[in-house]
Amino acid sequence: MIFLQFFAILSLIGDDFGCRWGTSQSGPTTAGRYPAITFLGGYMKKLCVFIDESGDFGPYDQLSPYYIVTLVFHDKSIDISNDIARLNEKLQLSGFEINPIHAGPLIRREREYKNYTLLERKRILNLLYNFTRTIDISYISLVVNKKQLVNDIDLTLQLSKQFSAFCNEHMEHFMTYDLITVYYDYGQRELSLSIVTLFSALMNNVEFKKGTQADYKLFQAADLLCTMELLALKSERKTLSKSELLFFKSAKDLNKSYLKAIHKKRFHFPC
Repeated sequence: MIFLQFFAILSLIGDDFGCRWGTSQSGPTTAGRYPAITFLGGYMKKLCVFIDESGDFGPYDQLSPYYIVTLVFHDKSIDISNDIARLNEKLQLSGFEINPIHAGPLIRREREYKNYTLLERKRILNLLYNFTRTIDISYISLVVNKKQLVNDIDLTLQLSKQFSAFCNEHMEHFMTYDLITVYYDYGQRELSLSIVTLFSALMNNVEFKKGTQADYKLFQAADLLCTMELLALKSERKTLSKSELLFFKSAKDLNKSYLKAIHKKRFHFPC
């Protein structure tokens, strides 16, 4: 299965990307490795990418019909340390020393949030939401309806196609960065393989680092954005659960109070 995914990704990317962005038919590839660049004054322009997912690579389940991968982009030159410090301070002052915050279970009152009241859970979510909404980041979400999948590798193919199209559209901008650092927790083997294969094949200025939500607030932002994209799909299709409707009151309030503003963070880098 893993080998099938690998070859499916490579066949979808094709020779055009390889010749253009880091591989050569006449020499060894530099894809996925740090390129040899001389930096004036020692300055290196860096982009960080934090990845989170919703769903899994298993068979279609009507209770979890979508697979969503969210990528959060942050220009390292933009300092958000004060924003992170304020979020931590507000959580502490509110009596919620929670790290990390998991948006989905928080909304549905699951796991570690079972003993929290609705008001408390809303306060926690709003702190993370306002942090995510106001910091200088962009994001994209790759969405696959698993009900439409034909075979075992179709999920990988659809994710690869969406990501390749996105990179093709914005590659000129991405290549202005000296280094792109991709963070993922490697929680899903199939997605881990796709991430490494796609980034390495499409770009030659990439490195990969493992991290957790407890380590980075931007991982928690990615988790929130992934959850919001799932809620947007469910709201559109009128399939919000009872616990989600209880939390947000209605699909209308969800869209007005959360989705409308958070969707402004969708990828807006210049082409």
